[in-house]
Amino acid sequence: MSVTPALDLRGIDKSFGSVKVLQDIAFSAYPGEVTALVGDNGAGKTTLVKCIGGIHPFDAGEYRFEGRPVRPGSPRDAARLGIEIVHQDLALCENLDIVQNLFLGREQRRGFMLDETAMEEMARTTLSGLAVRTMGSVRQRVATLSGGQRQTVAIARAVLWDSKVVILDEPAAALGMAQTQQVLEIVRRLADKGLAVVLISHNMNDVFAVSDRIAALYLGRMVAQVRTADITHRQVVELITSGVSGELGLRR
Repeated sequence: MSVTPALDLRGIDKSFGSVKVLQDIAFSAYPGEVTALVGDNGAGKTTLVKCIGGIHPFDAGEYRFEGRPVRPGSPRDAARLGIEIVHQDLALCENLDIVQNLFLGREQRRGFMLDETAMEEMARTTLSGLAVRTMGSVRQRVATLSGGQRQTVAIARAVLWDSKVVILDEPAAALGMAQTQQVLEIVRRLADKGLAVVLISHNMNDVFAVSDRIAALYLGRMVAQVRTADITHRQVVELITSGVSGELGLRR
């Protein structure tokens, strides 16, 4: 494991008007690891991810990427760094095929024409690199794909562009057991390729099955970030619901 986190946040604050949503947040994500970001509804997970992705600016704190201070002012800035977010709604166009979705807004050109051959080859290579074997043609319309296959397309789009940090928001939500297993295998595969993966999930079984570290948010504060092997299911639930579990979490 690299000593330097790919993503390192320190003392992060974020408020909307008089409402303090994030307070003194410390959070790190390491290359080659899956870090599960857990917390109840309203804990601040979505706001934290949007700040990481350049959608919302932080009010205070330090944002480091691969050891250097940065301040992405837009999703495009975050993407240039190598940060990609797969949102829960996936943002796929059902009337377009897999290739068109993968390259939407980033189409490859040869002169004035789209380079369809190059895009198809890159699409096949990316899906093959994720060991995806459930797809038919890369020219298949997204509308014809299953939920698990759509999630795979969204993940493939995120890793197509030399990504270094990939954030997945509830990637297995509303999927059956078999499809969930396939998606979790892809999540693990991303980390094994050296990416820093941040997994947001309410499903503790998924969290413990695939993560290396768990970061728990409680009412806008990061109450613990520990190795998965060093914490129990019960402790994580206690941290999420009360902010403390034994020696972990907020001091009483």
